[in-house]
Amino acid sequence: MTTWFNETLYKGFRQSHEVRKVLFEGRSKYQNVGVFESGRFGRILALDGVVQCTEGDEFVYHEMLTHLPILAHGKVESVLIIGGGDGGILEEVLKHKSVKRATMVEIDGEVIEVARKYLPKICGKAFSDKRTNLIVGDGAAYVAETKNRYDLVIVDRPDPVGPATVLFSEGFYRNCRRVMKPNAILVAQNGVPHMQGPELTEAIKLFQKIWADSGSYLAVVPTYVCGFMSMTWASDRDITDVDPRQVFARFDKAKLPALRYYNPEIHFAAFALPNFVAGLIPAPKAAAKRTVAKKSPAKKKAAKAPAKSKKAAAPKRKAAKKR
Repeated sequence: MTTWFNETLYKGFRQSHEVRKVLFEGRSKYQNVGVFESGRFGRILALDGVVQCTEGDEFVYHEMLTHLPILAHGKVESVLIIGGGDGGILEEVLKHKSVKRATMVEIDGEVIEVARKYLPKICGKAFSDKRTNLIVGDGAAYVAETKNRYDLVIVDRPDPVGPATVLFSEGFYRNCRRVMKPNAILVAQNGVPHMQGPELTEAIKLFQKIWADSGSYLAVVPTYVCGFMSMTWASDRDITDVDPRQVFARFDKAKLPALRYYNPEIHFAAFALPNFVAGLIPAPKAAAKRTVAKKSPAKKKAAKAPAKSKKAAAPKRKAAKKR
């Protein structure tokens, strides 16, 4: 008789996976943790009955949350990962030889140990890499207290329930901005717009309060069912405003091994939003942007001189589960 794992994340809907073998079942301090061998997607990690990642399609989610912002930035050396206990994000970040330090803060040490033992195809040797700074602790507390600063912050958050609720709060994201270097980028997963549209809208509204630019980009992750997966970004610069030739050049120079989803063409295509998703993105408030320019005449004049010299030196280039 076939045994099935049923995920009921959304009311009135469920997805099922054949369970060929249960590899681990247990309860950590925070949640139920399980790993099983499925019939279609290889090994699956589930937390509190919700699929977090699978060997069959994890590459989509993890590649798009790492390589897109890293190559959009162009000079990422320090990365902060909040969450990501399965190690997939960390493993992709460390494919970039330019990254000198990757700090990962995961609240549930049990998930890390389970990933080490049962999910080596996902985490690889990332946890033992000499560039990894692994912290078992509260990510919200870390960004509130650390003196370190980062080029990229990746929030690999689950759904807004239990201890993860704080990872959706304004206070948390203001502290994320505090630890970001100038021109740094933040990215986060934001669920499936078809089922979680209001969450995407609220996330962008929140980002607009804190950063000059923000938006969403998409990927298709089969086990994050019901359509596109939304990933949100925030920065004090528009990360879509990058010369495509630069992204292609950075990609070639990085020599990233064994990518199965991300490439420079996907990089730019991911920002093209279907109408129903674009409709969930609130327009930035023009008044908020104008307040930056409201200075005394003397200050305006002082601010113009360096802007002109910068333009002369370099012409402007043109070019948004864990559920």
